[in-house]
Amino acid sequence: MFSKSNRKTELDLEQHELLESAQLRIKQKKRLYTHFVIFLIGSVFLILLNKILKYGAEYDWFIWAITFWAFLFVIHTFNVFVTHQFMGKDWERKQREKLVAKQKAKIAELQKEIETDFPLSQINKKKEL
Repeated sequence: MFSKSNRKTELDLEQHELLESAQLRIKQKKRLYTHFVIFLIGSVFLILLNKILKYGAEYDWFIWAITFWAFLFVIHTFNVFVTHQFMGKDWERKQREKLVAKQKAKIAELQKEIETDFPLSQINKKKEL
C-alpha cells in the first residue's frame, strides 16, 4: 500500500522534471528562432539604411554589422544545439552527484579521524567518573 503511493510520487516528480526540461528546451529554441527572424529583418534594415537612405554611403558598413550579428547568432545556435547537449540537465545532475559523493567521503574521513583521535569509549568512561 505504501510502496505504490511512494512510487507514484516518484513518477510524478520525474514526469514534472521531464516536463520542466522540455519547456525550458522549447523556450530556448523559440528564442533562437526569434533571434533569427530579428536578424533577417535587422539585416535588411541595415542594408536599406546604408544603400537606400545613404546613411554612411561612402562606406559599406552594413557588411561588418551583419557579419558581427551573424557571428552572435552562430554562437547562440551553438549554445542551444551543441553546448546544451553536453552541459544540460543531465550533466548538471551528474556534477551535483559527484560533488555530493566527494562531500560525503570527506565527512566520513573526518568522522573516522575524530573517532581514532577521540574514541567514544574513552569519552564515556570520563563521563562515568
